[in-house]
Amino acid sequence: MKRHVQAAPLALTGLGLLHAALFTDLCLRYVKEGQRPLLIASGALLVLLGLAGAILDRTTPEGDGHADDHDGTHAHGHDHSAVPRVAWLLFLPALSLLFYAPPALGAYTASRASDQAVKKEQHFGPLPATTPLPMTLSDFTARVRQDREQSVRGRTIRMTGFVTPAGKDGGWYLTRIIFTCCAADSQTVKVRMYGTPAAPANTWLAVTGTWHPGGTLGTRTAPAALDVHHTTRIAPPINAYTDDLPLTPS
Repeated sequence: MKRHVQAAPLALTGLGLLHAALFTDLCLRYVKEGQRPLLIASGALLVLLGLAGAILDRTTPEGDGHADDHDGTHAHGHDHSAVPRVAWLLFLPALSLLFYAPPALGAYTASRASDQAVKKEQHFGPLPATTPLPMTLSDFTARVRQDREQSVRGRTIRMTGFVTPAGKDGGWYLTRIIFTCCAADSQTVKVRMYGTPAAPANTWLAVTGTWHPGGTLGTRTAPAALDVHHTTRIAPPINAYTDDLPLTPS
């Protein structure tokens, strides 16, 4: 690998970032939407650095102050214009950004994560009279385990998420993975589903149902669970990794 080629991994990495953040929505598998401008700026900077490095190297006069022997190598016996062949491996992560995007987090991750939906006591206002009532998985879980007014009792709830198998018994969870910043700090929220067979793992569903009784509603003994009345397959929402009601492409 000649020295002017060493700038290529920088440029390729930059192109990969631009591909993921500017020309596609792949970056949203790994970071929140607010991080996209930073990725675009980083990609552009890496491309410029790579191009500048290649141009400057080509315009630098040959020779670096060392005497050359008749073979064209430096007098001390080796050529500084080349680097070890193992350096070609640096191209692999750069090319992977362009040609192979790692899959989004899904059921495999969720099945190995603990539920972190409810962290502290919350104040709950009255729920709107809408039927079915759209709720996030976190809001539903918090209401089930902390709302002393038991406002979800008897209400028809509508939630969206993807399927995570619950085990050999065929049960399943409706799941959302939530990014605080990026995939590295993700948290998982799961609500157990009853009354209908599980769809394939990672299938996105809109689920309508009522709270599945158990324990004492409004305390931590109550299960975050739903008796399913109806399910509809949906496309993954734009905001798949937020704790918000789903946004769909316009």
